[in-house]
Amino acid sequence: MTNPLHADHYADRAVQQRVTVLENVQLARDTYRLRFEAPQLARQIVPGQFVMIRLAGCNDPLLGRPLALYDTVLSPSGEPIAIDVVYLVVGKLTSRLAKVSPGQTLDVWGPLGNGFPPTPAEHLIMVAGGIGQTPFPALAQEFLGSRTYGSPPRSVPRAGRVTLCYGARSADYLAGVEDFERLGISVRISTDDGSQGHHGLVTDLLGLELARVSRETDVTPQNWEINPPPLQNGDPAELMTAYPGTRVVCCGPEKMMEQVAKISALLRIPCQVSLETPMACGIGICFSCVAKVRDESGNWDYKRTCVEGPVFEAEKIAW
Repeated sequence: MTNPLHADHYADRAVQQRVTVLENVQLARDTYRLRFEAPQLARQIVPGQFVMIRLAGCNDPLLGRPLALYDTVLSPSGEPIAIDVVYLVVGKLTSRLAKVSPGQTLDVWGPLGNGFPPTPAEHLIMVAGGIGQTPFPALAQEFLGSRTYGSPPRSVPRAGRVTLCYGARSADYLAGVEDFERLGISVRISTDDGSQGHHGLVTDLLGLELARVSRETDVTPQNWEINPPPLQNGDPAELMTAYPGTRVVCCGPEKMMEQVAKISALLRIPCQVSLETPMACGIGICFSCVAKVRDESGNWDYKRTCVEGPVFEAEKIAW
């Protein structure tokens, strides 16, 4: 009999420790990059995984907050010794976190979740909305062949090209653009108010980027809202038809991810989404982070984002 609580990514390798803050710097409006010393965690974590963070010695707020790996920090000898996460100030914990100074301590547990699979891609297109760019610097470096992550380091086939399509409310919310450009990533920007880059949605940028890949598609901004035809199976390798070698990964607001999933499905492009479902424990106990995910028969069931995600094949999400 199948265990209904089985998950492939339980936190059995996670470590819980009190860590020292090394940096806490502002990147953009209400957006900060936090760096803390955690050599064991830095050696284990892979792109797309996350950590849970709490203020040390403080019970208000009681629950931790999930923050995705932005990148690991290497020692002069090349050993991972620290972790960077990026967060947006939206509530009590992140408001207090923004006031934390170097030398102060935090309670951290991780690495958690499954992370992005090392699936080969000739062209990796990363689509981010809001604070959704945070999982992508590490992932991009893997596919560019400039960094490895995990213990033992996982092998990721090198991509020929990596593109970031990044949308935000306005220019002052764009965080880490220079980090991506410094890595050699092609960056496309959109803002809701037109203050920088394309005046419109990040899904517009995805369409323009796909048009560069293939001028033969008849998909236009006017028909992206068409419900895509049902996929015959969920094997990403068999979806690479109109855009061979292209792969889309996405993180951000749910409505944005849903549209990216529809566009990808319509064009038979494999797409993975990293869900931003609110979490309480991060280790699969509380069932507060469930999402509707389809099984092989097309029926859906609730899956815990923290241990069966946060990364899912987009066509399996019951949006």
